Amino acid sequence: MKSLSISGNLSNFVTLKKLKKLSNQNLKSNTMAKVKGDIVINIERCKGCEVCVPACPNSVIALSKNVNGKGYHYAESVNEECIGCASCAIVCPDGVITVYKVKL
Repeated sequence: MKSLSISGNLSNFVTLKKLKKLSNQNLKSNTMAKVKGDIVINIERCKGCEVCVPACPNSVIALSKNVNGKGYHYAESVNEECIGCASCAIVCPDGVITVYKVKL
């Protein structure tokens, strides 16, 4: 049976210690961009299922006391705390929520 040998220079490999040092330097030099989100809800297509309400981490969405043309209480934005995470749009079964992100 033949033995396998590793060819090449081992100095090309980055050690874990070097990798941590590089990532710490990058974190210090880069700052995260602040993002504000906003949602638009198509109230005529919303069926008021409330799936989006608990999905929002900042409690931006609530059901309206008013009803749409189909007789459903629709979802609406109740504050300006949206971070643009799109959790509400992802879980919406009817796809009536559109999320916009704006860098500040």
